Amino acid sequence: MSGLVKISIQVGEFEFESEGSELEVDEKFTQFKEEGFWNIIKERLEEAKDMTVDATNANSQQKLIPERGMKFRTLVENCSLEGKPEQVLGALHFLRDVEGLDDCPPRVINALFEEASIEPPGNLSLYINRLREKGFLTIAKQHGDKNRFAELTESGRKHLETKAKN
Repeated sequence: MSGLVKISIQVGEFEFESEGSELEVDEKFTQFKEEGFWNIIKERLEEAKDMTVDATNANSQQKLIPERGMKFRTLVENCSLEGKPEQVLGALHFLRDVEGLDDCPPRVINALFEEASIEPPGNLSLYINRLREKGFLTIAKQHGDKNRFAELTESGRKHLETKAKN
């Protein structure tokens, strides 16, 4: 045996390398720690660990949400649909224009919210009626006054487009 000791540590742009007798390497490493570089390296390693844990948690959360729910959730987030009326408008757009459904009963709308891990609106009639009053929704005469057949008007589509641009 040669009695030489070597230590090499690199974290990002910080690097420590020393080779020599055990005493020499130990002295250089002690000096490196006294200069504060060792604490910086430990902080960087801790940050990297935390980012990995956060990314893993986010991926796990996304895998818990079905693909359909993730698509709707992405629509809600990208368009900044914060209030329930706007979220209901977004849900009707998603169900009718994206998924191609003609009949959107409350259970289907609520299921979409649940799949997206978004609190369901509850009293859908209230929100649909508000959106109709604003001119964002309409119901074709052949369906009477059944909210399950509500469709976005041109004004409703433009409102969502405006929200998406902001």
